[in-house]
Amino acid sequence: MADPSTYRPAPGTIPTDPGVYKFRDENKRVVYVGKAKNLRSRLSNYFQDITQLHPRTRQMVQTAASVEWTVVASEVEALALEYTWIKKFDPRFNVKYRDDKTYPMLAVSVGERIPRAFFYRGPRRKGVRYFGPYSHAWAVREALDLLTRVFPMRTCSKGVYNRHESLGRPCLLGYIGKCNAPCIGRVSEDEHRDTVNQLVSFMNGNTGPVVRQLTAQMQEASEALEFERAARLRDDLEAINKIMEQQAVVFTDSTDADLIAFHTDELEAAVQIFHVRDGRIRGQRGWVVERMGDQAPLEKVDEGEDDPALALLMQNFLIQFYGDAVEREKIEAEEDAALQRRGVDQESRAMPRQGKVIPREILVHTMPEESDEVVKLLEDLRGAQVDLRVPQRGDKRALMETVEKNAKDALRQHKLKRVGDLTARSAALQDIQDALGMETAPLRIECTDISHIQGTDVVASLVVFEDGVPRKSDYRRYRIKEAAGDGRSDDVGSIAEVTRRRFKRHHEDKLALPDEEAEASNFADENVIEETTDVARKFAYPPQLFIVDGGAPQVAAAQKVFDELGIVDVTLVGLAKRLEEIWVPGDDEPVILPRSSQALYLLQQIRDEAHRFAISYHRQQRSKRMRSSVLDSIPGLGPTRRTDLVKHFGSVKKLKEASQEEIAEVKGIGPKMAETIFEHLHA
Repeated sequence: MADPSTYRPAPGTIPTDPGVYKFRDENKRVVYVGKAKNLRSRLSNYFQDITQLHPRTRQMVQTAASVEWTVVASEVEALALEYTWIKKFDPRFNVKYRDDKTYPMLAVSVGERIPRAFFYRGPRRKGVRYFGPYSHAWAVREALDLLTRVFPMRTCSKGVYNRHESLGRPCLLGYIGKCNAPCIGRVSEDEHRDTVNQLVSFMNGNTGPVVRQLTAQMQEASEALEFERAARLRDDLEAINKIMEQQAVVFTDSTDADLIAFHTDELEAAVQIFHVRDGRIRGQRGWVVERMGDQAPLEKVDEGEDDPALALLMQNFLIQFYGDAVEREKIEAEEDAALQRRGVDQESRAMPRQGKVIPREILVHTMPEESDEVVKLLEDLRGAQVDLRVPQRGDKRALMETVEKNAKDALRQHKLKRVGDLTARSAALQDIQDALGMETAPLRIECTDISHIQGTDVVASLVVFEDGVPRKSDYRRYRIKEAAGDGRSDDVGSIAEVTRRRFKRHHEDKLALPDEEAEASNFADENVIEETTDVARKFAYPPQLFIVDGGAPQVAAAQKVFDELGIVDVTLVGLAKRLEEIWVPGDDEPVILPRSSQALYLLQQIRDEAHRFAISYHRQQRSKRMRSSVLDSIPGLGPTRRTDLVKHFGSVKKLKEASQEEIAEVKGIGPKMAETIFEHLHA
């Protein structure tokens, strides 16, 4: 790999103007494209100490062999040029939003001589119109079945069509009226094309003419006493109404908007977009992408502040998604023009282009980094005004929360797929073994994390994974003693205490070699929360890998405890949150796993589970302390009756509002004790 210092531009040569830059490898291929308000400030970040760079950014600058830039007049021009270059060069280190392939679509092959409608998954192809995506495969097939009642167009494959064309008789769908059988000449190509145009127009939202036409035909048939035909038209009208009802009305007005939300972790980001047209959800799409180094700032974001990483992700997504949509729209317009030149009427099938691909309203859950410039670029692409904002209240805010939940669930499902697959778990454990130089794969992994608020209510968690999946029966929770009395936050000392308490029993068991009953008895430790003797032997079994949440200081503290207890059969590492670095005791440099490796995903899941378990216990302890602190000073009131009081009234606040007589109604509380409680609460 190249050393970035070998191609670093000379000091002062990089302009301070806005512009776009390209990193090229030794073969002159573009590996990354970016933009900046200030080129000198942005590019200088890439040539700092590489150990401080994000792992993916570090890989990029070491892959590159040169850097070049282009100065532009404004930030809007920089956004446009960045998008153009990304599309032109397809750099390997730029985030690419690809369909997650989880949503099926209804496709119509308008480019074929005899178009057909069919169920489809996968990337979009030229000459095919797509509708959806739908949430389930059965929804596509149900919609197709209902549509062919009203628009009896071809749905068979090319092989089936050619076979029946040679046989001179239609298939079953042709006999039952769900296909107009162009294969045997029952309708001409132009007549079949008209049916296709009507279906495409209907799916594009032009439902009114179809409903009015069916209603008029049904009334005419009824007046002419053609009751069978009227009944068939009535069934067709019901099918149309059912298709329209499948897309529920979410807004009372004719809102055209896209709602976009992200959910991220340290490694990946999930994005969901809901397309609302005429007040209805017309489609839903989702992606899961790997986060780049530029999209993961090192500084911590305080609660209530906008996350710059999400802002940059949103900005890049808006430009790339809508830029691609406009390009795709131009291609489809060229296809329409080509069909028109062939004499095919396209007026009924071509949906109104202006304002459809880019709606007037784009609602996001966080504003992009350079919102003004992004709006200008979107308005140039749309040719009209664009309202980009974060919904604050009402129906749009409620729907945005739904989009956010979908993004969160999509990322969770994506991560579960990685660890839920046996092959993936085996590969992850093997990768961990290779990366840490272990003799065997870590079939049992334990991880600990500390949780507190400014040194108060310090607790720790210990989670256990066996064969790459959680073993919740072996989870343990600890109240930290050494950090509890002084009110100071000492994560290093807390890690040492948890490690000592976890492995002290294991060490003593190895020396004493007790029988089963003694071991179960010795294992019962008042310092360990919620444990039972029936799982003592399983929990006493040492892990092959012990993970502490933190970097070099936390690992050094745990290793000191290992040395004291003589623990040599357990591999110890620390997992730092900032850059997902793996710290090994005694090593000056961390182990960096590839961002896409199964091992890193498994380690991250274990660390996140320990964090979740620690936070839940910390909240429980904090709530218990705050709930009982007011009642602790009441003489003669023990823990049991304090708990009964809080349970009876629901909270200490409601207990204060109660009268002396109401307090006396609580089981175990007499009139005299009720008087004492009332006086202390209102002193």
